[in-house]
Amino acid sequence: MSHTVEWHPKTRKFLKKLPKEIANRIITKVNDVLKNPFRYLEHYEGGKLYKLRVGDYRLLIDVDKPNKIMKVQVIGHRKNIYERLK
Repeated sequence: MSHTVEWHPKTRKFLKKLPKEIANRIITKVNDVLKNPFRYLEHYEGGKLYKLRVGDYRLLIDVDKPNKIMKVQVIGHRKNIYERLK
């Protein structure tokens, strides 16, 4: 059984502001990762989240392992996503 995805409301809003081709690329990558998430996700040292790289963008994802749910918490450009979390 593969994982399911939940998008935080702020991540949905962020995706709507991006150019469509970049937003589609992010959504496609997340859907591909659902089959085998820990092949693509890297542990984020700033907390219990995992990070996913999609081009110049980074996604911080909380994984609920028992329920097999990936919760996309934050999306941002690689140059400033980590600064926003401090």
